[in-house]
Amino acid sequence: MPATFNHTIIPARDREVSARFYRELLEVPEAPSWGPFTNIQLHDGVLLQFAEPPVDIQMHHYAFLVDDELFDRARQRLLDNGVQTWADPFQKQPDEINTNHGGRGVYFSDPAGHGIELLTQPYL
Repeated sequence: MPATFNHTIIPARDREVSARFYRELLEVPEAPSWGPFTNIQLHDGVLLQFAEPPVDIQMHHYAFLVDDELFDRARQRLLDNGVQTWADPFQKQPDEINTNHGGRGVYFSDPAGHGIELLTQPYL
């Protein structure tokens, strides 16, 4: 069997708030949770587990490949909720959309301060 990505733990200040943010952004249903984790499962089966570590949270980058329709809905939800977006990871192009790699993309921060990217075409 070839290797596939199965799950990751995303550090959160409030695991419920972060899980809800991603669930609504990516339009995925609630998933069973256990122990210190609040989980969501992406449509390809990848599990995102949100936990509240007892240490300062270091910023991570997470990129999600979405179709054009979800991109439009998610970006509009971000704007409606007052979440600042940028066309670039260096936050030099506010409120713009990039057209890198033949698609569209935006960058923004999640509730824990992680750098999130939505893109409609993969890099490779």
